[in-house]
Amino acid sequence: MSSAMHRVGSAGNTSNSSRPRKEKRLTYVLSDANDSKHSAGINCLAVPKSSIDGYNYLFTGSRDGTLKRWSLDEDAASCSATFESHVDWVNDAVLVGNNRLISCSSDGTVKTWNCLTDGGCTKTLRQHSDYVTCLAAAEKNSNVVASGGLGGEVFIWDLEAAYAPSLKSSDATGDECSNGIIASGNSLPVTSLHAISSSNNISTHSNHSHGYVPIAAKGHKESVYALAMNDSGTLLVSGGTEKVVRVWDPRTGSKTMKLRGHTDNIRALLLDSTGRFCLSGSSDSMIRLWDLGQQRCVHSYAVHTDSVWALASTPSFSYVYSGGRDLSLYVTDLSTRESLLLCTGEYPIQQLAIHDENIWVATTDSSVHRWPAEGRNPHKAFERGGSFVAGNLSFSRARASLEGSTPVPVYKEPTFTISGAPAIVQHEILNNRRHILTKDAAGSVKLWEVTRGIVIEDYGKVSYEEKKEELFEMVSIPAWFTVDTRLGSLSVHLDTPQCFSAEMYSADLNITGKPEDDKVNLARETLKGLMAHWLGKRKQRFGSQASANGEVLSSKDISARSLSHSRLEAVDGNAENDSMVYSPFEFSTVSPPSIITEGSQGGPWRRNITEFDGTEDEKDFPWWCLDCVLNNRLPPRENTKCSFYLHPCEGSSIQILTQGKLSAPRILRVNKVVNYVVEKMVLDKPLDNVNPDISFGPGLSSTVGDGSFRSGLKPWQKLKPSIEILCNNQVLSPDMSLATVRNYIWKKPEDLVLNYRMLQGR
Repeated sequence: MSSAMHRVGSAGNTSNSSRPRKEKRLTYVLSDANDSKHSAGINCLAVPKSSIDGYNYLFTGSRDGTLKRWSLDEDAASCSATFESHVDWVNDAVLVGNNRLISCSSDGTVKTWNCLTDGGCTKTLRQHSDYVTCLAAAEKNSNVVASGGLGGEVFIWDLEAAYAPSLKSSDATGDECSNGIIASGNSLPVTSLHAISSSNNISTHSNHSHGYVPIAAKGHKESVYALAMNDSGTLLVSGGTEKVVRVWDPRTGSKTMKLRGHTDNIRALLLDSTGRFCLSGSSDSMIRLWDLGQQRCVHSYAVHTDSVWALASTPSFSYVYSGGRDLSLYVTDLSTRESLLLCTGEYPIQQLAIHDENIWVATTDSSVHRWPAEGRNPHKAFERGGSFVAGNLSFSRARASLEGSTPVPVYKEPTFTISGAPAIVQHEILNNRRHILTKDAAGSVKLWEVTRGIVIEDYGKVSYEEKKEELFEMVSIPAWFTVDTRLGSLSVHLDTPQCFSAEMYSADLNITGKPEDDKVNLARETLKGLMAHWLGKRKQRFGSQASANGEVLSSKDISARSLSHSRLEAVDGNAENDSMVYSPFEFSTVSPPSIITEGSQGGPWRRNITEFDGTEDEKDFPWWCLDCVLNNRLPPRENTKCSFYLHPCEGSSIQILTQGKLSAPRILRVNKVVNYVVEKMVLDKPLDNVNPDISFGPGLSSTVGDGSFRSGLKPWQKLKPSIEILCNNQVLSPDMSLATVRNYIWKKPEDLVLNYRMLQGR
């Protein structure tokens, strides 16, 4: 039954059938903290082999979609750059050469960055068709990087070739030209590190890498989760859900061997510098050491009680550090098989990075911890005792832990922590459709205002469910946005035309200097607030003409598109008021949101709203967004009206002449219906002009109105009878809207029926 209903529904949805594709979405990601903290789990770490210009750095990549560079001191770390451009989780990152950072993401891209600048992406490599899960680089050949992902895709990139087309025009380095993009910290890609682009256009950087196509290592039938490469870039190993370690020649993409032994997904791989030995960690809880020369497994280590997700080894490949789903970090002597539990945390371990005597540990939490590791000579740790000999069958460790012989961790506390902001784990959009209640991983409950992107109440650690009930309001406003918390913070999605469905009276938004019965479109004002910085920059660049039919939309492309989407409604024509951002829609400049969207070219991107420079146009933004912000045009909207019948109550002494069905805006309040009845009673004639907002059925244009009582009292109002309006025998509060009455009191699909009578008890 239900599937048939769905089919009928979609067949009847003719408004969309003429559209070749869904319009591009605009998302904005809210931030509560300043920019110096990650707000979701850390998926990856990268530590430069030596200090750069005398500084020690750590790079982190997070499920919040950003990477950060931390400047490290003895026991301090400060966030010195945020790398923002990915639109989904950052899954892995590697450093190559002197200053190149490469990252990959669930958004399907590999991105390159100059790791010493303040955040500009220098190149976006698009070849994967699904999530990119892992990267590998060659220590001594900074030109080669491999990327692996879901769908069995593995690509080997020649970075110089990927950059090459942009070298012809100029030999300048990124810092000197391209409008100072890299230097100024704008966080969207320009053409390349050797940038030549003269503008900051977001879309200049990405089509499929200018015709360059990477080498594909074909052969994986299932998803790839781990990669490693030897120092010279002549050997690549990969692993994933097929449970085998595959070995490739990255120069050609050809398979050289396949190693069997694991019984579950392979999640971590390491190669020694020569490429002879390989270490693998798997969801079967085992670590295996392979001799690629002999093409066999020479040792297996039962150290963990659950999936192994992360491995790191000493340069000599004599010790391995391992972590995973059992929250524990171990170090194991590969020759004696002795193993030592270094520490146990609260969260599964995602990645490890040895840094001098310490080890950095990334987990599904947004903080990063540094633990002592005796990194230069781990044998010291073993001299203190407490180690166990790792068996070679996975159940041996599991059985030992059941029998209570669990090893005691050497360290109780990390020596240093870079704290993150707790990720949001629960959210509820309130009925007023302007506020969202959230609860984060630390248990704090907060109330956000969507149209300003800020926290308006921090309730602390209270009951989320109780707070939700307490904040319930009986109001009905269309769902003009959707929300998710995949990136650890609130991502608010606007899709046309649904996003333009919600209106409120300016009086209800406390907007001063605007007639109180003016209708305010929430999405339109929110877009104006989000784009205010961009519009300001644009006006500086192109003069005040920037918004009146600005060059942005001069392209025939857009006007033709607008027509094909049937008529576009122009909104209140008082243009001087138009670019003004009203206070309920002013976004924070302290922790401004970031926009995620895409235009007609180059794929999706993400950028902080304060980082725009005014050159971005329809190649970067969805055309409907620009049409709204620049030309004040909205798409035709459905369901802004509510039809209803108005009848006297049974036995009522009064009756007025109404001609059948009436229609009025959904947001019209009951007190306007009262006024309508009163006017009809007192003046006893049909009103065409007094009440411009309630209209009769087809062909008759009387309306019940927002606008009837702006100027002082009319003479007849002094003898105003007292009327009340009922629905389903319930007296309605005068400030309820028709939509609220329909939703909470009428509760039926048929047209609303309202009744009127003289106020009782007079």
